Amino acid sequence: MNSVSVFTEWDPLEEIIVGRAANIRVPMAEPGLWAVEYKEQCALPDIPSGPHCQQIVEETEEDLTDLVETFEDLGVVVKRPEPMDHAKVFATPDWQSDGQQNYCPRDLFVAVGNWIIEAPMTLRSRQFETLAYRAIMLSYLKSGCRWISAPKPRLRDEMYVLDAAANDQLSGDAEYRAPSTDAGHSNGQASLDAQYGPLSRVIREHEPVFDAANILRIGRDILYLVSDTGNLLGAQWLQTILGSEFKVHPYENVYNGSHVDTTITLVRPGLVVANAERVGPHNLPDLFAGWDVIYLDEVVDIGFSGPCTTSKWIGMNFMMVNQDLAIVDATQTPLIRELAKRKVDVIPLRLRHARTLAGGFHCVTLDVRRRGGLETYCA
Repeated sequence: MNSVSVFTEWDPLEEIIVGRAANIRVPMAEPGLWAVEYKEQCALPDIPSGPHCQQIVEETEEDLTDLVETFEDLGVVVKRPEPMDHAKVFATPDWQSDGQQNYCPRDLFVAVGNWIIEAPMTLRSRQFETLAYRAIMLSYLKSGCRWISAPKPRLRDEMYVLDAAANDQLSGDAEYRAPSTDAGHSNGQASLDAQYGPLSRVIREHEPVFDAANILRIGRDILYLVSDTGNLLGAQWLQTILGSEFKVHPYENVYNGSHVDTTITLVRPGLVVANAERVGPHNLPDLFAGWDVIYLDEVVDIGFSGPCTTSKWIGMNFMMVNQDLAIVDATQTPLIRELAKRKVDVIPLRLRHARTLAGGFHCVTLDVRRRGGLETYCA
């Protein structure tokens, strides 16, 4: 049996990968890390590089163990990455870095259909993070999955917008504009730019770059957030790999932060949760026309300790076991109430340092097998 078969965020879950917090750290200061994660917080030399507090790591490992046991009690197969020493320094001809984490497998791999696709990660520090999953990927390959790695990006300094003058030029250096962009918004991209103004991004269009967590699966349709961790060339490359079975829909001018799963989270066919601070009827993707939308305007801020690159909206980062059962942070009572109104049951668990470590329940997992086939859910 092929271990990899997944088409949605909600079909009944059968196998999943859960990350680890061991050895997680803030990487060494370098221009790309500053542009993507710290530009609004501090100067480049002031990036707080080094390991996270050991108590935070240990408590997160406890929370991840509870998550693993919950999945196993539900009959779900769970795989874990091998521990890595992220303090080791590595280099390319253009730069050097140390590592970051194996906490968020969602960031690294696009699992869609029978494909496992290693993403061309935005940050230099994460270029070799997939090595911790190599044994798992080899087992999936032997089971029959299609395993491929995106072209490894060069990530030279000019890939990033590093000053105000360069930021003003970003819209003029794009080498690719996705032909389907207008379909990504209810009013069309041109009218949105006129109404709300384009968002400036910190990554350029010199080469395909994206984190896998920029992507949500809706059967034949793939929602792709264009942001500081995903450019339009990345969407184009992904479309060439997935072929005619799937349609990649770039979603622009919404949120210039990082991943999509603090902005939009899928529950089941016809039901989606949207971050009301970023999404409204004016920029909801056309894919969700006619769907019930929970415009979530309240999340509980769980706080953070030490350096933080994640907003309070990590609280809406939940995952579906099936279309009637969600795993949600136990503190997020407003979200739990909204799901209950739609007759979605919740398993409330804790992930005490989700904001500090920049990863909620959707981030720290990668569902690779769900029971169900390829269908069309969007008009």
